[in-house]
Amino acid sequence: MTFAPDPKASKAQRHRVRPTLALRKFRLIASHHRTASSDRALALILAAIAGAANAGGFILLGSYTSHMTGYLSALADNLFLHNLALVGQSLFAISLFVLGAATSAVVINWGRAHARTRQYSLPIGLQGGLLIALAAISATPLPQAIAHPLGLGLLCFIMGLQNATITKISYARIRTTHATGMITDIGIELGRAVYGRAFHSPITADRAKLTLLLQLLTSFLLGGLVGAFGYSLIGFAFSLPLAAILLTMALL
Repeated sequence: MTFAPDPKASKAQRHRVRPTLALRKFRLIASHHRTASSDRALALILAAIAGAANAGGFILLGSYTSHMTGYLSALADNLFLHNLALVGQSLFAISLFVLGAATSAVVINWGRAHARTRQYSLPIGLQGGLLIALAAISATPLPQAIAHPLGLGLLCFIMGLQNATITKISYARIRTTHATGMITDIGIELGRAVYGRAFHSPITADRAKLTLLLQLLTSFLLGGLVGAFGYSLIGFAFSLPLAAILLTMALL
């Protein structure tokens, strides 16, 4: 005996499937199984968070914590000017950024050897945990002489950790805290497009790459706007919603 399908049951099933598919797609963002779409989604989320955290660094600490070029220039300038306090700050920021990047490599390689399915979610979750630690600074009655370098060090470490994580995930195709490199690549692709049209050459812009770069810059900019508002409003506590996004991706 056969039965005709119940249209109401079929509609209910469709409603149940939609959130399941959405959840599955969200889980794949930090999965060890990588696709171009999951790389793009992860990069856009991380770029927005980097933009927000970077804006927070400027609002609360007076420093862009992802800008290692600036710190390196400041190191040279202040060495020449014999300003040892600012030399020390530049060395501190650069060292913590490098340490964050090194930690990402250690965590990912450990994950590949011992917990392959978590190799990328581990550093993403670690970044979320560190953002919670950053938020805790505002709830702790620390003197400014301690709170400032602690916040600066944490943010630089987080930026290095994040940039190295997305670099390893994408095999060095994507970086999320290094806007100078992205803007340079946009200029290169635009130059290729102009050359191809002007000289009727087969050389042309990589439109997929150009689109991704523009999306990353937009995400970083929007994250910066949101971060500037949030950090100026509630201080380091604004790190908590950023941490929640990262921890959700990692735990799923």
